[in-house]
Amino acid sequence: MIAFADSALLGMPVDAIVATYVYQDRARLLFYVAMASLGSALGSIPLYILGYLGGEKVLRKRISEPRFQKIHNSFERHEFWALMFPGMLPPPMPFKIFVLGAAVFEMRFSHFLAAIFAGRFVRFLVLSVLVLWFGPQIVQIAGAAFKQHFYWVAGLLAGLALLGFFLRRRKTSSEAPQL
Repeated sequence: MIAFADSALLGMPVDAIVATYVYQDRARLLFYVAMASLGSALGSIPLYILGYLGGEKVLRKRISEPRFQKIHNSFERHEFWALMFPGMLPPPMPFKIFVLGAAVFEMRFSHFLAAIFAGRFVRFLVLSVLVLWFGPQIVQIAGAAFKQHFYWVAGLLAGLALLGFFLRRRKTSSEAPQL
């Protein structure tokens, strides 16, 4: 319910709440992660509808033209990943801009829900594992580090994603039959 409210325009401390639940009841880790992810995906529906009805005007008012074009291009190339990757990142990532972008660029609704669920699932799962490993104080430490070094963390994550992409692509091309 809290993840729903967080995604539906209200700022809520979802990470801290999920971390607390997981730390207090480890046996239900996957349940808490799945419920928070589902709540976040369902809570994004009102913003998706707003973006779909408001069209480009809503999004263009909120971001600059170069940023609009960058988001548009990423949705044109890989719409699922363009929404999933920002969904994995913790605040202060402006995720709602990408939700609006998914609606404006007419992402299929089922893919929209799946991308948000998958991104949030990864985010909350990583958070839960870190909390079980380091304790609940890791939420504040990681949050402060992420805010202070946003570009470094985002660059590192993007670099890891690119590395994974290239390694997978290389493996696929080496497995292809040679003529």
